[in-house]
Amino acid sequence: MTKRVMLIEDDRAMQALISGYLTDYGYGVSSFGDPRSALEALKQHKEAFDIVILDLMLPGMDGFDAARTIKSVSDIPIIISSARGDIGNKIHGFELGVDDYLAKPYEPRELILRIEAVLRRYGNAPQLQVSDFTVDEQSRTVSMEGYPVDLTPVEFEIFLFLLKNRGNNVSREQIVHATSLEPETKGRTVDMHISNIRLKIGDSAKSPSYIKSVWGIGYRFIG
Repeated sequence: MTKRVMLIEDDRAMQALISGYLTDYGYGVSSFGDPRSALEALKQHKEAFDIVILDLMLPGMDGFDAARTIKSVSDIPIIISSARGDIGNKIHGFELGVDDYLAKPYEPRELILRIEAVLRRYGNAPQLQVSDFTVDEQSRTVSMEGYPVDLTPVEFEIFLFLLKNRGNNVSREQIVHATSLEPETKGRTVDMHISNIRLKIGDSAKSPSYIKSVWGIGYRFIG
């Protein structure tokens, strides 16, 4: 089931960036530039949203006041996304009950990881949807266009890491450190796991649709 994000961000460029990235990762996004409109929508449709991404510098209402109001009407998790990254603001946010605090600028994929972590704490972890694949991190299962893909535990970890870094080059060393592989694992062992994953998803090393080899570096998910 698609998880719904309420994004309260008045900077149109930042709003478009975050919204587009979340949509690429399978989230439904409702964006608001006006916090009062967002609060009204939340009051009327409490079950329509799973998490709030909240800027602090907003027109007509400070983000902290918005967070306080949100928590008074709903137990929905809140992640603050703000250029006000000093420790005083972070402490105040956590005192109000927000669940996480990201100081701008940050990599959009870090926001995805923070959202997933918060939703897991609420027992509401989303399914990750990238390209033709749906990944359930809790059950550690992968399906491709609705059909299950039988990955080993290590293959699952490697594939998930590639998906979460979609479009970015990742080295064999990064893959080793991001998974349960032993730290001394050789690059050729990683290559073997990648080869097995490709076989199971019907991909080709010579003409890849999903996992591209990057000479001298490692791999990139391009699906």
